[in-house]
Amino acid sequence: MLTAVVYVLTSGCSWRHLPETFGVSPATAHRRFIVWTRAGLWRRLHRAVLDELGARGELDWTSAIVDAASMRAKRGAR
Repeated sequence: MLTAVVYVLTSGCSWRHLPETFGVSPATAHRRFIVWTRAGLWRRLHRAVLDELGARGELDWTSAIVDAASMRAKRGAR
């Protein structure tokens, strides 16, 4: 299940195009992703990876990448 969810998140494919080789339906994978997201799994997993890399001395904080998006406000919107 985790591999299927990570595949969709990293490949950019839509849930409905999840290959059958993962052995899970797209609806089930998406539902599990929603449950895990609401439970804060991704945040905790990210923190655990950072902690492990930090403990090994394998983090380099001299540079970072920031990603952002902006949208034009509709006329009259705050």
